[in-house]
Amino acid sequence: MIVLLMISTACQSSSSSSVNKTDNSKNNTKELNIAFSTWVGYAPFYIAEEKGFFEKNGVNVKLTRIESSSDRLSALAANKIQGIGGTVDSHVVAAARNIPLVQVISTEESSGGDGIVAKKDIKSFKDLKGKKVAVQTDGGASFFWFNYLLKQEGMSMDDMDIQSMSSGDAGAAFVANKVDAAITWEPWLTNAKNTDFGHVLMTTAETPGIIASSFALHRDYVEENPEQVKGFVQSWFDAIEYFKTNEADAISIMAKAMGQTDEEFKEALEGVTLYDKEKTIEYVGTKENPGQLYELTTLGAELWTEQKIIDKEPNVEDLIDYSFIE
Repeated sequence: MIVLLMISTACQSSSSSSVNKTDNSKNNTKELNIAFSTWVGYAPFYIAEEKGFFEKNGVNVKLTRIESSSDRLSALAANKIQGIGGTVDSHVVAAARNIPLVQVISTEESSGGDGIVAKKDIKSFKDLKGKKVAVQTDGGASFFWFNYLLKQEGMSMDDMDIQSMSSGDAGAAFVANKVDAAITWEPWLTNAKNTDFGHVLMTTAETPGIIASSFALHRDYVEENPEQVKGFVQSWFDAIEYFKTNEADAISIMAKAMGQTDEEFKEALEGVTLYDKEKTIEYVGTKENPGQLYELTTLGAELWTEQKIIDKEPNVEDLIDYSFIE
């Protein structure tokens, strides 16, 4: 999803905690424990924590880092946490597995951080036909984006010689000249450009809003604590506004939380578009006039069913609560 910066040392940040130390139950509705991976797009929540926006908006938020998506889902299903950050398609998978969640806010999108690297003689997506292409095929944002592109071009994976591997391994395989193309992310996009045989064929900058993240909360928590959810959403908007008006301080806060230098964080952020309130309202829309979030959720249900990642399509109408951003 996106340039996933999985920095293991950052997991020890004092501002995050292990889910094993969390003791939440349905009866403890005051604390909202949200979990996410060490990913640059979620860093504004640390601005909200540092600057007291959660407290100002009347919500008691605990930020927890859990790198494994399956571990996050297990914790949510067990009500050890109340919310998770992830790509829209990942929430579709969770819902199809009967985990009771609902998306309450869209937070950001990949806008160049993911892409396709290919040999220089491959000039278009259609030129991948018959080529050896490395891509992760067991789900995930890269595979979702790849399937979206296939659908747009009227192609299928049968048109290519697919090599199944993780996105990181796919990039490494391309740079080692073992495949003709790979669906991957940074630093492999840059590494590919530095070879004498490769280039970046396309990136997510050309498909805005397709690899996008949202926060989904446990349905019970949303129903029982609407004011807390409203405060949570507003705290994100406050954090983005602070970033826009106090960039240097905001970068320092986020970089520290991610275990990076300010310069490293700024570079990582270049491939991401953070959603402010205006963009979120546009992207999410309303129940009467749904936006791209609904379209993407629907597409995720269709594509993942086709690829047999899920056995059945969840009810897309139940996967979005529009009321907290109107």
